[in-house]
Amino acid sequence: MKSKELIFLALSCLSALVQACSGHDHQTREWSQEELDELDKKWGAEFTESYVLTAYRVQWGYAGISTFAHLQYHKCLTTPSELFDIAIIGAPFDTAVSYRPGARFGPRAIRAASARQTSFRGFNPRAGINPYASWARILDCGDIPVTPVDNAVAVKQMTAAFTELSARAPSSPALHARPKLVTLGGDHSLSLPALRAAYAARGGPVRVLHFDAHLDTWHPAKYPSYWTSAQSRFTHGSMFFLAGEEGLIANGTGTPSVHAGLRTRLSDLGDYEDDDAQNWVRISADDVDELGTKGIIESIMETLGTEDPVYLSVDIDVLDPAFAPGTGTPEPGGWTTRELIRILRGIEDLNLVGADVVEVAPAYQGAGEETALAAAQVVFEILSSMVKRGLSEMGKTGVASMEEEIFIEEL
Repeated sequence: MKSKELIFLALSCLSALVQACSGHDHQTREWSQEELDELDKKWGAEFTESYVLTAYRVQWGYAGISTFAHLQYHKCLTTPSELFDIAIIGAPFDTAVSYRPGARFGPRAIRAASARQTSFRGFNPRAGINPYASWARILDCGDIPVTPVDNAVAVKQMTAAFTELSARAPSSPALHARPKLVTLGGDHSLSLPALRAAYAARGGPVRVLHFDAHLDTWHPAKYPSYWTSAQSRFTHGSMFFLAGEEGLIANGTGTPSVHAGLRTRLSDLGDYEDDDAQNWVRISADDVDELGTKGIIESIMETLGTEDPVYLSVDIDVLDPAFAPGTGTPEPGGWTTRELIRILRGIEDLNLVGADVVEVAPAYQGAGEETALAAAQVVFEILSSMVKRGLSEMGKTGVASMEEEIFIEEL
């Protein structure tokens, strides 16, 4: 036998041996439902309590791929058949910043920091609900594929993506006409395309509650340069000015929007002129010393009420750098994480139509992930409020099931 034939025979035998050892039979044979159920009991066990409307899976916080709070993942932009009531969507974009870049890694960091949030241990005592095991179908819809090399294209991409997702039919159409988006940033400029989408979905402007150290209503000319362009108007400090110009924010008489946590750096007091012209109410970081968190909550609720649609935008730099160093434009003198969370819990009656949590730049945070952890908790509080408001709406419309009615009475 020739050497080539011997080599071919040896390779053939080796191939057969590998195929036999690779569990080929497992791939080709048909599995019975009983066997599949047994596999699910072993590797995908579920745990259900009587008040929970949908079963939820037990999973250790450190296990599994990194979706927000271990939520089910679908790339929603390419799977329109997957309906949702609330979508977690990442916008990894940071080329509109004026100081430190790095927030493009924010969505990934926030998801990782949310690992201890699970449907199994997702009960929120202050709200009296588990947002991950209630009426709302909440999905992690992945990230918008935003270009890092052309801001004009990036704005178009984000606007198109937010508009597409906001126009979808919700999973619970009896409760709301359109689903809600909670965006993980990314720099703060993403609020402009998000507000464009909110306007399109609702057919009109919304009011804004803006937690931030900075105004973000700066006229683009406040960043002076000989070299100007259409792109240079779009920054993470000018997007609310642009949104106001486009009529996306309901800033008429009697419908102001709110900044909270301000301690911004100014050129002079004239910097407030654009803000005043667009009818914003300003709550400074120092106000918490005189008013306390209760007073801040009352000021916000008296201004915004409970009926008008509100878009909530949380820049993580509203927190003091001691609590959130991992951000692009840190400003000393901010609120504590506890103060912000307490205020968020106190405004749960707002009619939130969407939200974002932005400016998490993990390269500047400590090894303990304090900035991303704070951001993940903020998202949890926002989701809790959205879901709880939905339960309240169920009671008003009479669409609640028996289990849900019992649940509402317990609240």
